[in-house]
Amino acid sequence: MKTWHCIVGILFITALTLLLEIPANTWLTSATLSMIFGTTALVYMAASCLLGSRWRAVESVFGGLDRVYETHKWLGIWALVFASYHFVFKANVDAWNSVPIFELPKYWTRLARQLSYVALGLIVLLALNRKIPYSQWRWWHKLSGPLFLIVIVHWLSFKSPITLNSPVGVWVALFCAAGVLAAVYKLLLYPFVARAGEYRVTAVSRDKGAVHVTLEPVRKKFDFKAGQFAFLAMQEKSLREPHPFTIASAHAANGQVEFVIRGLGDYTTKLCECAKVGMYADIYAPYGRFKRPAHAKQEVWIGAGVGISPFIAWLQDPQAKDFDKATLVYCFNPSRAFPPVETLQAMAEQRGVQFISNPGGLEPLVDTLRQAVGRTEPAHVHVSFCGPKGLLLKVRELMTAHHIPLTNLHIELFEFR
Repeated sequence: MKTWHCIVGILFITALTLLLEIPANTWLTSATLSMIFGTTALVYMAASCLLGSRWRAVESVFGGLDRVYETHKWLGIWALVFASYHFVFKANVDAWNSVPIFELPKYWTRLARQLSYVALGLIVLLALNRKIPYSQWRWWHKLSGPLFLIVIVHWLSFKSPITLNSPVGVWVALFCAAGVLAAVYKLLLYPFVARAGEYRVTAVSRDKGAVHVTLEPVRKKFDFKAGQFAFLAMQEKSLREPHPFTIASAHAANGQVEFVIRGLGDYTTKLCECAKVGMYADIYAPYGRFKRPAHAKQEVWIGAGVGISPFIAWLQDPQAKDFDKATLVYCFNPSRAFPPVETLQAMAEQRGVQFISNPGGLEPLVDTLRQAVGRTEPAHVHVSFCGPKGLLLKVRELMTAHHIPLTNLHIELFEFR
C-alpha cells in the first residue's frame, strides 16, 4: 500500500458512509464538507496512531517501516488541513437529526472542540519541526496519544448525524479503538513485548568522525536479513533514545550485529565520541524491506557515506548468490571515507562483485549505468540506493537518461520525523 492509497481510501470510505446518514439535498453544502473533513481528520489521527505502533502486520502492508512512517507523517499533515476547514465552517444543518453520542455540559463540549484542534495542531507542528533536538522531540511526540483522546471526546460529545450503530459510526469507532490500542501499546507496552534484546559492545573502531560498533547479545538475540535496520538505544545517560541504523553485517551464529554510524547530529556525534567496549544497549529489530531484487539481470548498488551499510551486509550474507551481476559504486568524500575504500574493495572482490570507487563527480555513475544497459535491456537493470537526497535526485535523472524505469529504483526512507 502506498501513502496516497491510504489517504484517498480513508477519505472515500468516510465520505461515502457519512453521506448515507444525511439527506441527499444537503450533500452539496459547506456543512456536509465540514462534517466529512472533520470525521476524516479523526480517522486519519487514529490511523496515524495505528501506523506508529511498529506492529509487524502494519509494516507488511506498506512494505517496510520506512513507508509506514512516511504515511504516518502525511496522515498527520492532512488531518490538520481537514480539521482546519472543519474548525472554521459549521458542521451542522437543521435538516440533520443531530445529537451527541453522549452529552456533556455545553462548556465542556465547547472546550473539547477547541482543545481538539489545538491538540492536533500541536502534534503535527511539533512533529515537523526539525529544529527541536530529537531527545526533546521524542518526549513531546509521546503526547500524541493523550491528545488523541481529547479529539475522540470532541467527536462523541459534538452534535452530529453520526450514531455508533450506523456504518460511518462503526467505521470511525473501529479506527478509534484500534488507534487507542496502538497508542497504549507503543507508549506503555512496547519496551517490554517488542522484538528486542540486550546487547553488549564488544568492539569499537572510529575514524574521520564515524564509528564502527560491534555488539553481541547478552541473553535474547534476534534473527534478521541482510539490509534490514534496527533501533539502537544505548544504556547510557543522554543516549537512551532509540535511533534507527542499518545493520552493517549479515546474520551470524553468535547473534552479533554491527553498525557504522557517522556523527551528523547531537545524538550520533555523542555516540561516536562515547561508544566503548563494555557498554550495554537495547536493540529493537529487525525492520525494513531493503533487499536485493529477485529477478534483476543487472544490479547497480550505490552507497554514499554511511549509506554503504546495507551493501556491506549484502556482501557478508553467506546465503546470497549471483554476485557476478552486481556492481557496487561507493560514493565518498576522501576526507571522510569510513570504512576505508580498500576494505570495501576487498570485500566486493571476494564475493565477485565489481567495485567502483567514486570519490567525487557523476562520471563513475554514468559509466556504470551505461555498461549495465549495454549488457541487458534497461528494463532489467535494477538500482539499489542508500545515501543523501541530493545524490538520489541525480541518480533518478541518470536512470531516466539511460531509459531505466524508476520503478526499478530501490531505496529506504530514513526520515522518521
